[in-house]
Amino acid sequence: MNVRRSAAVLAAAVVIGAAAPAVAADSSPSASPSQAFPAELYGGTDPTYDGVWRQSLALLAQDTVGVRPAKGAVDWLVGQQCADGAFAPYRAEPASDCGPKNLVDTNSTAAAVQALAALGGHDAATGKAVTWLKSVQNKDGGWGYTAGGASDTNSTSVVIGALAAVGEKPDGVVKGGQSPYDALLKLALPCEGDGAGAFAFQPDKKGALVANADATAAGVVGVLGKGLVVTPGKAASAPTCADARTPEQAAANGAAHLTQALAKDGHLMSALPGAEDQPDYGNTADAVVALAARSGADAAQKPLRWLEQNSAKWAQQSGPAACAQLILAAHAAGADPRDFGGADLVKQLNATGPAPQQAATDKQEEKKDDDSPFGVWWYVGIFLVVGIGIGFLLSGRKKGPQA
Repeated sequence: MNVRRSAAVLAAAVVIGAAAPAVAADSSPSASPSQAFPAELYGGTDPTYDGVWRQSLALLAQDTVGVRPAKGAVDWLVGQQCADGAFAPYRAEPASDCGPKNLVDTNSTAAAVQALAALGGHDAATGKAVTWLKSVQNKDGGWGYTAGGASDTNSTSVVIGALAAVGEKPDGVVKGGQSPYDALLKLALPCEGDGAGAFAFQPDKKGALVANADATAAGVVGVLGKGLVVTPGKAASAPTCADARTPEQAAANGAAHLTQALAKDGHLMSALPGAEDQPDYGNTADAVVALAARSGADAAQKPLRWLEQNSAKWAQQSGPAACAQLILAAHAAGADPRDFGGADLVKQLNATGPAPQQAATDKQEEKKDDDSPFGVWWYVGIFLVVGIGIGFLLSGRKKGPQA
């Protein structure tokens, strides 16, 4: 799930009546020389539509690989929150109260919750955000991109991830007698016909469900009760499609659909308007996460290998959200993001924002040394004693045996 996904963003533009179309992360305009964005923000492109989203993904990815993000970057994200707990995609003047121009949404809010919950120490902010998310839950149990918008698979799934991140049980968050899982099951396609087992983004104008690869990847993770960061699930047999009466079966159906879609080339195709025979790197990364979450790391190896071999240019051109997505995909499938097809994704991500703090692993090593019962001077003494002993030995060798 990312801000360049076609269905969610285009639908959001229609819902909120935006005059300008949503911009894809891999085609967003570069900042003009006269336009300066906050130094604490990851990436140098216009953050109007994706500032909070890409910041949240960047912080999550860094935390996942043991990198401590810059304090300013975290503070910037916290400062984007409105008084009611919600987040807009970007607030150029966070010191001012949120108004009609700050169009808050569930996706930005839920992503920020997941990032801040992972980093820890932000219970007040995440608590307010989750309270807002609950207040805008639809009667079918799901969420739309904006408050009051029709429920969609992507938004409902990212909110499920936010609930899980703060220790809430998604099936216990109910509106009108319906949980988020109930909403997702209504968006799952049957096992017969086109798109068997997939998830739709939303019903079309005629109420029909049309398979959507990005929504399917999001839906699989959502019905499993997981968020943007996923560890490899238990190895499972190849999923088969059956009547989706439970979240677990819906996840199996979605995984089976993705496996079939990836079988030929190892990647998904872009559904963006005007894209012809163009691979969709972001959705393929999402599919890796979904397959690993449902069926274990082995199930995601084919698309993972394709990404390792083909995603370098996309990651370099598309900025922090793309690097973060690939890091999260590598993490989900048990790969090394610091050697991803020869690329160091962590280094690339770090370079798009403020310099991170010392890696958590280094801090742990320092603490381990400090916690020694003898302390650093004990080691200094040992080396001095060893040095004296070596000195005696060398001295004896120079003098030789006495006559």
